[in-house]
Amino acid sequence: MELQYLVREPQNITPQTPILFMLHGYGSNEEDLFSFVPTLPKDWIVVSFRAPKTTPFQGFSWYDIDLNDPEKFIDVPQANEALNILIKDMLKISNHYGLANNPTHLCGFSQGGVLSYALALSCPDMFSKVAILSAYPEEKILNNIMKNRKKLEKLRFFVSHGSDDAIIPFDWGRKGADLLYDMSCFFTFREYMNGHGINQKNYMDLMNFFEK
Repeated sequence: MELQYLVREPQNITPQTPILFMLHGYGSNEEDLFSFVPTLPKDWIVVSFRAPKTTPFQGFSWYDIDLNDPEKFIDVPQANEALNILIKDMLKISNHYGLANNPTHLCGFSQGGVLSYALALSCPDMFSKVAILSAYPEEKILNNIMKNRKKLEKLRFFVSHGSDDAIIPFDWGRKGADLLYDMSCFFTFREYMNGHGINQKNYMDLMNFFEK
């Protein structure tokens, strides 16, 4: 399976051109985070994926969830399948543009952020900057992170969460900061006075993170 996606290409592409992969949340689509493009660095390739599964609300998802049952908040086989597809497609797209030794960045919101944690911590060699928005680290899909502890040093994380998030509780988001601290990762954790979303201050801080 190949994922559908939107792409913004810079005017000039070299083997060292940075690329940013974006993963939307449950029930959304590839256009959501792609709306960030106007304020992202103009010399980056930006790729926003569409998740492979449809939801009852006409959007898309990376895996099925049951909001009423914390034990079923993630379908582990579906999540692992999505991770495998993402890795293959990211490598294929990078190869298509002839990228080599270039920075590869990652940004995920909510369900896409859960997968971003798993991708970055399990495959740290692939990424540089990682933005996690309104998400949490799901232990059930974190693989080999202890073996990768030394490799995690080069990653830079921006983690944000709304204090009034009714979908993914703020305490779950704090678990991400605790995990990154325990793994000796470089990260910034920001709390914002909003619900399950990104307010203006959060957006500005995110753009500053990518521009540095």
